[in-house]
Amino acid sequence: MTSPAETDRPAPPPSAPAVPVVGFDLDMTLVDSSEGIAATLRATLAEVGVHVAPEDVWPYAGMPLELIVAGLAPGTPADRVERLAARYKELYPSLGVPGVRAYPGAAAALAAPAAHGGRSVVVSAKHTPNVHQVLAAAGLDGAVRPEDVAGDLFAELKGERLARAGATAYVGDHPGDVRAARVAGAVAVGVTTGAHDAAALRGAGADVVLGGLEDFPAWLASHAAALAAGPADRGEGDAPAPR
Repeated sequence: MTSPAETDRPAPPPSAPAVPVVGFDLDMTLVDSSEGIAATLRATLAEVGVHVAPEDVWPYAGMPLELIVAGLAPGTPADRVERLAARYKELYPSLGVPGVRAYPGAAAALAAPAAHGGRSVVVSAKHTPNVHQVLAAAGLDGAVRPEDVAGDLFAELKGERLARAGATAYVGDHPGDVRAARVAGAVAVGVTTGAHDAAALRGAGADVVLGGLEDFPAWLASHAAALAAGPADRGEGDAPAPR
């Protein structure tokens, strides 16, 4: 017979997924979108008399659009920043999307979790409709379900979305992506294809840093094995030595 104390005991928390659910950032992680982003920002800001060079844009890669606009046009009132961000979103499909290119290994990386019984999700700071357009233009839309694509999120807000998806790892090129992984309780996997090098990503707390997505399937195999082995065996030990 069950005692009253036993019936009052809270149920144990649900166990973490035994299969990999991997989140991916989009810009400068899955795709090289730098030229299109720079072209769209230059066109947007030129409409209000602000002229920037492509190299001015690079340090802002991966940040929310409003912060990029404010950084490139300092002193712009907040309401105008919002209008410029909206104008950028209008222009991006025609000026930014055509130039995107998937990074080597991107398609294989997105497909890899399914081979271990898991799935991929894409969580980006880019405007959600434009995320879908970029994935399609890069030939990556078939590797992830539409409902597993989210945009308009950065850093901790990305982490909340990843947590709801049950993410076990998040792959990104920006320190904000490391913060997202921390909020989600996921392994933070950095890639050095963006504006931040390995030292910066490790300094931000990345658990592992890969040179590119070509290295991801091999890392994922160890991550999947650690998940299958159980919580006691998970952690940084499932990642290769950072390089």
